[in-house]
Amino acid sequence: MNRYKILKLSSLKFQATTNSQSFALFSSISPQKTPPESQFPSSNSTKKANSTLTQNSLEKFARSSQWHFIKQVESTLTPSLISETLQNLHDSPQIVLELLNHLQHGLLDSQTHCLAIVIVARLPSPKPTLQLLKQAVGCGTNSVKEIFELLAASRDQLGVKSSIVFDYLIKSCCELNRADEAFECFYMMKEKGVAPKIETCNDLLSLFLKLNRTETAWVLYAEMFRLRIKSSVYTFNIMINVLCKEGKLKKAKDFIGHMECLGVKPNVVTYNTIVHGYCSRGRVEGADAILSTMKRKNIRPDSYTYGSLISGMCKQGRLEEASKIFEEMVQNGLLPSAVTYNTLIDGFCNKGNLDMAFGYKDEMMKKGIMPTVSTYNLLIHALFMEQKYDEAEGMIKEIHEKGIAPDAITYNILINGYCRCGNAKKAFRLHDEMLASGIRPTKVTYTSLIHVLSKKNRMKDADDLFKKITSKGMLPDVIMFNALIDGHCSNGNVERAFELLKDMDRMKVCPDEVTFNTIMQGRCREGKVEEARELFDEMKRRGIKPDHVSFNTLISGYSRRGDVKDAFRVRDEMLDKGFNPTLLTYNALIQGLFKNQEGHHAEELLKEMVSKGITPDDSTYFSLIEGITKVNSPVET
Repeated sequence: MNRYKILKLSSLKFQATTNSQSFALFSSISPQKTPPESQFPSSNSTKKANSTLTQNSLEKFARSSQWHFIKQVESTLTPSLISETLQNLHDSPQIVLELLNHLQHGLLDSQTHCLAIVIVARLPSPKPTLQLLKQAVGCGTNSVKEIFELLAASRDQLGVKSSIVFDYLIKSCCELNRADEAFECFYMMKEKGVAPKIETCNDLLSLFLKLNRTETAWVLYAEMFRLRIKSSVYTFNIMINVLCKEGKLKKAKDFIGHMECLGVKPNVVTYNTIVHGYCSRGRVEGADAILSTMKRKNIRPDSYTYGSLISGMCKQGRLEEASKIFEEMVQNGLLPSAVTYNTLIDGFCNKGNLDMAFGYKDEMMKKGIMPTVSTYNLLIHALFMEQKYDEAEGMIKEIHEKGIAPDAITYNILINGYCRCGNAKKAFRLHDEMLASGIRPTKVTYTSLIHVLSKKNRMKDADDLFKKITSKGMLPDVIMFNALIDGHCSNGNVERAFELLKDMDRMKVCPDEVTFNTIMQGRCREGKVEEARELFDEMKRRGIKPDHVSFNTLISGYSRRGDVKDAFRVRDEMLDKGFNPTLLTYNALIQGLFKNQEGHHAEELLKEMVSKGITPDDSTYFSLIEGITKVNSPVET
């Protein structure tokens, strides 16, 4: 054997020995007796391997990041072995986290999992701990109370003094919207004599606010006070928000004084919360007063402050004031958002002032703020309401040119707009385009389509469409039913309307006053006023309050038939319920009186009508002329 061959064999021998020594930590089989082809334990040797795989060996491989060795014998690991290893690694939370990431979740029992969580909680970032806790809470194996107790036992076992892991448990419950379990943890901490951190309490208060559980928020706040947990500005902001949500705006404003007495300085968010509270309840003057207080205390209003005020003023139709606030906002160097512009555009669209609405749209574009799909939706809807169809088409074209994808609201506006002007063909074409774009039609979409079919006297098509959408699982709402009922009543098929009323009961869709008014009108058109009266009584039995239309429908029905006494009885009933007669009421009664040749009473009623500030219309004068003509015409012999 030459020198080269001897060196080669020596090298191979060294490699085999090295591999065998490495594996000796995992196996009881002697390296010299291990066959060359069996470098790792077989299924038959698993029990032997487990007997010598100690926490020390597992710890060494974890510390040296030799995860491939651990992966190869993962099936031999037990919770007790992992638990012992974790205790040895308790001073190295990052290594413990990496070890957990390389182990199958099923290898850890609840106790070992909680032990690992207590160790990982020592890391500077809370994210890994929260993730592990959410896994523990979410899997449902243990209750949150049991998890708390296991964490407490692990904390004692490791001699950890910090209670941060309990804070993390509450936070993880909050992130999972498990408010009751989070509050339960709060009380368990209290029983242990450990006070949660203020940040933890704030998370829990925020969750109660989000879930509209304001009473529970106050219970927690009282507990915090008893535990002498010092509130932060964020805590006070939450509680002010709670007061605003409860409608206690004066108390919310007074709370600022309480806050200042405790040495906590209110910030812009504090005042914004109250401004929003006032505006959302329509009390813009109060919000404006808060703005003045902010300026006096040198707290600079931000975009949210002005945005809330602008929104509140626009809702009340105070557009000039909203525009002035907007100008002040811009002068103060604040850049309005697309939402603020959309609020103003919406306000001016509702007032029919499209010049101002389009002016704000142009202004936002000049400032480099791109109009959103909501901007275009508002403008297109306004154009359809003003019957400016060509301009609406232009806006649709602009949407496509700017690469803005129409949403369900866009399509519903377009479909409703074309349905209102009777263009059923265009409306259904848009419905098909909506489906092709992957946008699911809504109840609003189908209500519009049913409405246009009804106006075109295509009631079979309307019924077929209704059956099609209900067979596909869409539950109609009362508005869709009303559209279909109105179509059948308008087209003289009141019996079908009654069938639909039964369908509403079967589908547990509660009818409203519009439903009954529509069918009552259908019966009155047929001259069946007694049946209309029965519907009126059924309506009341169901707890649905009649409105002006309900009373006027009956009054009109009786008057057309010449039953003036019954018509006036309904009028008296209407007055008893606190409804004042309308123009329709007087027109129906005047028509009935002339029908019965009681022109004198009709003229008296006309005087009463004018004295109450109700201006007669063409229908009133037509009834008067027709009545006078009948009275003065010669009697045939």
